[in-house]
Amino acid sequence: MSTVQSASSLAPAASSTRGQLNGILFVALFAAAVTRLAALPAIAGLGISPLIVGIVAGAAYGNALRHGMPESWAAGVNFSARKLLRIAVAFFGLRVSLQEIAQVGVSGFTVSVLVVVSTLVIGTWAGMKLMKLDRDTALLTAAGSAICGAAAVLAFESTLQSKPHKSAMAVGSVVLFGTLSMFLYPLALNGGWLHLDTLGAGLFFGGTIHEVAQVVGAASNVSPEATHIATIVKMTRVMLLVPVLLVIGFWISRSRSAGAEGAAQGKGKVAVPWFALGFLALVVVNSLHVLPDTATTTINMLDTFALTMAMTALGMETRIAQIRQAGPRALATGAILYAWLIGGGLAITLGVERLFG
Repeated sequence: MSTVQSASSLAPAASSTRGQLNGILFVALFAAAVTRLAALPAIAGLGISPLIVGIVAGAAYGNALRHGMPESWAAGVNFSARKLLRIAVAFFGLRVSLQEIAQVGVSGFTVSVLVVVSTLVIGTWAGMKLMKLDRDTALLTAAGSAICGAAAVLAFESTLQSKPHKSAMAVGSVVLFGTLSMFLYPLALNGGWLHLDTLGAGLFFGGTIHEVAQVVGAASNVSPEATHIATIVKMTRVMLLVPVLLVIGFWISRSRSAGAEGAAQGKGKVAVPWFALGFLALVVVNSLHVLPDTATTTINMLDTFALTMAMTALGMETRIAQIRQAGPRALATGAILYAWLIGGGLAITLGVERLFG
């Protein structure tokens, strides 16, 4: 009798595991198609990364065709949007090295710190106080503008454990204003509206444009030297993801422990995001050059694909009706941050150049 019972209890578990694996495979195939789509000249020429295409295509599928996917696959989609993204964000550290950060010296590091901290503070305040957004949506929008676009939104979404549609709104802001920067910044500089030398252009572009791909796309219209400086400054901002996540995790833990629900559940521990520590460890590994260049390149390609899977899965879990509720207010918050990145970022760049130049 007990043997029959144990066999019957194993059957649903096996079915659940199979469904999860099928869901992960489905997301992987969807992400492969998205990667090919993002490689088309019309899209690649705009500097739009596969991550952005992934969340848009995933959201289109999730809202129009989601009933065509078996319910048992949902666990695999959720795995891709949660656990896989943590692993992928950690491996993002192989794109940064301490030597590159040292190349731009104190000036690049100072610009990065001032832009990241000020944008996070202004974005959180403007989102919550002016636009009446909830804390998570305001923080996600601020993080996408302050640090590294969609990758930062993913990292914060994992730490905050927020709803997928909130991340989708933040990514929408990154897409809109980051893409605008790719065309506006070079036009303003080459047209004589911005009076910046090569170092200043690199500091300004790398310190204020949202996505890594957008930084490269914009700065490549200036000069190779400006592109090099801008990329390093941008990766310095990416490096700041670790301390920022640790501070946010501590703040969230304090907020929970102060609340009645948190007190009832005993949530007083500091939420240390392990993937942020993994990110830092892999930055050190990359700085020590212990991996062959071919291995690092291959891992970075796989990591980009994993991030694309996570963004695609996030899009599949997003519902347009939820975005409509706060969409205009989230977009307005992104616009306020964009105005700050241009005006405040330029002031920071000029001030740092005078101070350390």
